[in-house]
Amino acid sequence: MKTRLFLATAVAAVLGTGVALAALGVGAKAPDFTAQASMGGKVFTFSLVEALRKGPVVLYFYPAAFTPGCTIEAHDFAAAMDQYHALGATVIGVSHDTIDTLNRFSVSDCRSKFPVAADPQLVVAREYDAILPQNSAYANRTSYVIAPDGTIVYTYTNLKPDQHVANTLAALRAWKSKHPGV
Repeated sequence: MKTRLFLATAVAAVLGTGVALAALGVGAKAPDFTAQASMGGKVFTFSLVEALRKGPVVLYFYPAAFTPGCTIEAHDFAAAMDQYHALGATVIGVSHDTIDTLNRFSVSDCRSKFPVAADPQLVVAREYDAILPQNSAYANRTSYVIAPDGTIVYTYTNLKPDQHVANTLAALRAWKSKHPGV
């Protein structure tokens, strides 16, 4: 636990941001989930457990597809996918949108680079305490980095989309430096 706290503090110092505005903090167990997802307009079932078997997972919640901030964030994640893959990480976005909407969003805004999952009843968002305080019908813009053992190693909540990619990449690099064989 001290190592995780140190890692979170170190990442926060490097990034110049506070750690974990989300209620699920560093060291918490990430709630398992499966959800209908789309990548490149093709529907499949995303399983967190299966993704974690391959390496760390960046799970990010966003309010709604095709809105300005969510489009910027999706473009940023798509542009950085080579960096995430080099770190052995899977990226999954989650919103309240329907799978039909996400089929279009996964192609246009995610550029068929990573999947987005449908959470129309916000069940997953609630489990991760990622509900927008101003409007409970939407997920908040919250990013989690989850280690392969299911432990949350980084969280970041900010409605501005511009630091989510940089922050999660920095957190992954910091985690990877402590776990080079994973």
